[in-house]
Amino acid sequence: MADPKGFMKYPRQVAERRPVAERVLDWKEVYPGTPGRAVLPIITTQAARCMDCGIPFCHQGCPLGNLIPEWNDLIYRDAWVEATERLHATNNFPEFTGRLCPAPCETACVEGINRDPVTIKNVEVAIADKAWDDRRVEPVMSEWHTLKTVAIVGSGPAGLAAAQQLTRMGHTVVVYERADAIGGLLRYGIPEFKLEKAVLDRRLKQMVREGTVFKTGVDIGTDITGEQLTDRFDAVILAIGSTVPRDLDVPGRELAGIHQAMEFLPQANRAALGQEVPDQIVATGKHVVIIGGGDTGADCLGTSIRQGAASITQLEILPEPPVGRPAGQPWPTYPLVYRVSSAHEEGGERLYSVNTREFLGENGHVTGLRLEEVRFEGGRIVPVEGTERVLPADLVLLAMGFLHPQRTGVVEQLGVALDARGNIARGDDYQTSVPGVFVCGDAGRGQSLIVWAIAEGRSCANGVDAYLQGERSQLPRAIAPSERPLVV
Repeated sequence: MADPKGFMKYPRQVAERRPVAERVLDWKEVYPGTPGRAVLPIITTQAARCMDCGIPFCHQGCPLGNLIPEWNDLIYRDAWVEATERLHATNNFPEFTGRLCPAPCETACVEGINRDPVTIKNVEVAIADKAWDDRRVEPVMSEWHTLKTVAIVGSGPAGLAAAQQLTRMGHTVVVYERADAIGGLLRYGIPEFKLEKAVLDRRLKQMVREGTVFKTGVDIGTDITGEQLTDRFDAVILAIGSTVPRDLDVPGRELAGIHQAMEFLPQANRAALGQEVPDQIVATGKHVVIIGGGDTGADCLGTSIRQGAASITQLEILPEPPVGRPAGQPWPTYPLVYRVSSAHEEGGERLYSVNTREFLGENGHVTGLRLEEVRFEGGRIVPVEGTERVLPADLVLLAMGFLHPQRTGVVEQLGVALDARGNIARGDDYQTSVPGVFVCGDAGRGQSLIVWAIAEGRSCANGVDAYLQGERSQLPRAIAPSERPLVV
């Protein structure tokens, strides 16, 4: 245990962000330097707050099973090399999760029962960023080659985690990405102010040196058919994500100026990286309405602020969540509480318990939304009479989540079975109904967190390796699809 009295001596502290007036003028990460550098001044005392519990529920809260008490103790003792090794033992990309994960480990922290939990996420990113700064993140080379080949369709966190694990086992792995650069939503879906792409690129360089092959601009299902893929490779992993967005079927939806978030964000990310984007959708000088109160909506908010929107309103059909943990969501579950992201600190207005009745427009372009307040009765949404009003809008962004993976193309060609929600069905070994074809990440699980994507990629690699070797795999398995966690 780091400091037996640390949790009583030191209050919880988190890394301080750059001033709002400064950071909204650029696209750099909202922390000074990097998130890891920002937390360094307080890292030792925050690691000392870890109680080294007899039963560390933070393990259960983390889908990756991160060895959190171990690396907290090592950081307290200034053993950065050993802490980095323990961190990478369970997580291929801690610099990603340390920036993007909502930290279900912290809500499961035993200290969080009656006081503020340990700042696990801050410690994680500090270890990762310092390891990169000190040039201690080296390629992990396989000692032999199995002569087995694996194709991975999709280069998001699930596909990348599976690729790195299988490459290190000696298999020949080719990752196909239909975009012009590797990374999936990490590349063009996550804004630069949350994840600078240099952080992604340095990890990809490590994977290339390890032997993973990346092919961009290849649309599997069009450029290469599913049948051709299974003919060429010994195993195939579908890590194509959940990309079909939820839409809003109300009058006026056909008006110009109404876009899905994933039409808006990738263009903004490309422009932030200095790329030319013809006919870019921009928020500059416009009254922006974002429908959806989740992380994607917050990304649209921060992006719109940096583009110079005239006003921004974010709508959520659910009631405003409480500040504290609700009675029906006790420790160690991940509670639905009022959270303030970096984007929410920067501006905009949030409206709760509102529903869009219709879009209004002139000359074929949206000019506003007709809203009404709602309440929930017996699980049903009930309009509140006399609450209708019009909200001006020049740009509407739909950020209401995703339904399931794209079914046309490789999914149809391979003929894999789907589950009741339209995701790709799989067994505990992550194999689909088609032998030799596996699935991981959002394509099988449904829309979820980055930490779940990496956990599924690692676990799927275990199943693929066992299939190729014909014996039990030595690769770790984070969790099976049938295992139900307490924390979602």
